Amino acid sequence: MSGSGRGARLGSLGLLTAAMAGCSAIPAAAPPPPAPIAAPPPLPAPVQRADPGRSPRAFVLDGAITQGGLVRGTAPAGTIALTLDGQPVALAADGRFLFGFGRDAGPSSRLEARLDTGERVAMPLAVIPRRWDIQSLPTLPRGTTPTPEFVRRRAAETAQIAAARDRNSATDGWRQRFIWPVTGRISGVFGSQRIYAGEPGAPHAGLDIARPIGTPVAAPADGVVVLAAAAPFSLEGNLLMIDHGMGLNSAFLHLSRIDVKVGDRVVQGQAVGAIGMTGRATGPHLHWALRWREARVDPQPLLPPMPAPTL
Repeated sequence: MSGSGRGARLGSLGLLTAAMAGCSAIPAAAPPPPAPIAAPPPLPAPVQRADPGRSPRAFVLDGAITQGGLVRGTAPAGTIALTLDGQPVALAADGRFLFGFGRDAGPSSRLEARLDTGERVAMPLAVIPRRWDIQSLPTLPRGTTPTPEFVRRRAAETAQIAAARDRNSATDGWRQRFIWPVTGRISGVFGSQRIYAGEPGAPHAGLDIARPIGTPVAAPADGVVVLAAAAPFSLEGNLLMIDHGMGLNSAFLHLSRIDVKVGDRVVQGQAVGAIGMTGRATGPHLHWALRWREARVDPQPLLPPMPAPTL
């Protein structure tokens, strides 16, 4: 990546990281009590194309082809290269792959496989739009201008985040069905957004689960730890990132402690830290952000119904 490209990317990360912590990024100027967060709208039904008698020259997809969606798939037999909208998609030895769509993606996309025969197999995708929870705060300004000191600090923090996301770990966690890292009250949903005096704030880019400080947080899938903050970040607080492979990674924000270190291999269900309210947070909760490459995806559709919280 060129220096100018990486600089643009870090600038974008600086803005988008605020969205990761958007659940708590409320100006300090005496805000009114926030309105209760509405229940998330129904999610589109998963799209599953799996036919035992399918043509070997067809794709098989499993997942919701929707804004914020993550899709797993199997490429046509003989595929040696795969692209999504012209960009390469990693392909496992058994032909499995995955891809995701950001909150504002769509309305269409295109998968294309290049076969060992020289043929190309294309599959157009219609990306289903979703309706998001939008709150208007007409009398509340968005916030204050960051200080030079804050800007310098964020540059170092976003550089760490970018380096962690560049890691490509040999792990198959991306193949697993994810589990809840913690159970509790959902206090923030993916894609929600506030409009401050007519100016849109950054969309909420994760799933918030409220529980008391010290509640253990588990790995939702196998992976490799690629970032374990040595000191609290300005927005995210104690930040932990786990690479699940194939460009898919989890970030856990506001932790009270981190129980693993960079390079550790973790297994699904393993305790990796505990809920806190470090960084910019208004109460104890876990903010879980899931991302495939540059696309921030919604973790909730990937999870089973939430079981009763454990004590």
